[in-house]
Amino acid sequence: MKVWFITGVSRGLGNAIAVAALAAGDQVIGTVRKGSAAFENAGDRLHLLTVDLAKPGAAEAAARQALSVHGKIDVVVNNAGFGVIGALDDLTDDQLEVLFEVDVFAGIQICRTLLPHMRAQGAGRILNITSVAGRAPGAATAAYAAAKAAVEGFSAALAAELDGTDIHVTAIAPGQFRTDFLDNATMPEDRQVGADQGGATAKALSSLRQINQRQLGDPTRAASVIVRLAQAANPPTHLLLGTDALNRVLQQRDRMDAEMKAWEAQTRSTDFGED
Repeated sequence: MKVWFITGVSRGLGNAIAVAALAAGDQVIGTVRKGSAAFENAGDRLHLLTVDLAKPGAAEAAARQALSVHGKIDVVVNNAGFGVIGALDDLTDDQLEVLFEVDVFAGIQICRTLLPHMRAQGAGRILNITSVAGRAPGAATAAYAAAKAAVEGFSAALAAELDGTDIHVTAIAPGQFRTDFLDNATMPEDRQVGADQGGATAKALSSLRQINQRQLGDPTRAASVIVRLAQAANPPTHLLLGTDALNRVLQQRDRMDAEMKAWEAQTRSTDFGED
């Protein structure tokens, strides 16, 4: 029986992961920002913590509290996220601070707090939920993509640090899943998008609104994959979820390959060399 610590289990993908872990017979410690969350047939295998991860220090305190419940944590899922979508020059300092506090710093603090205990256990899994926006960014997601790219880089570097141990880190980048993420994201109305910001932002926002609650991705199926991932002996460092995510990253890779090839001579010209 594994002990999971999952942030943000009241709704969306975090809720689906908690349900799947409980269905597998595991213990779940989950965080909610306020209120509660209902889970069928959870019994005493579910423990909820009320935590506002936007507050500095809250993530570390929550991790320590989670560890005290069963004395160990086998799987950490840094899932809680704050969505900020729109033109970069329209965002406020407060929005950016909350975005990075929840999406970046909270997960890092949780990892810093629990890693010594995982080292003592000799094993553990750290699953950081990022986004395809962190690997293949698009218009209207500059701040959100920056936060998720930070988690991608952090996860890859931490995985390298832990190479040779049985503590594995995976950055999981979902595409568009049918959750209430867009309903709760900070997003301007179309009329608030200025003409001087170009058409790309308005087009991206319109596309997001049209696809809301019609996304291809099934959170229940994603959660099933994530539970299997936590049991894998050699899990990947990076995992995409959703056909749309895969297609976006493949297209981004092709563009990057073409740019590197076009500018290869300039890239190599910056080395010290013989004249």
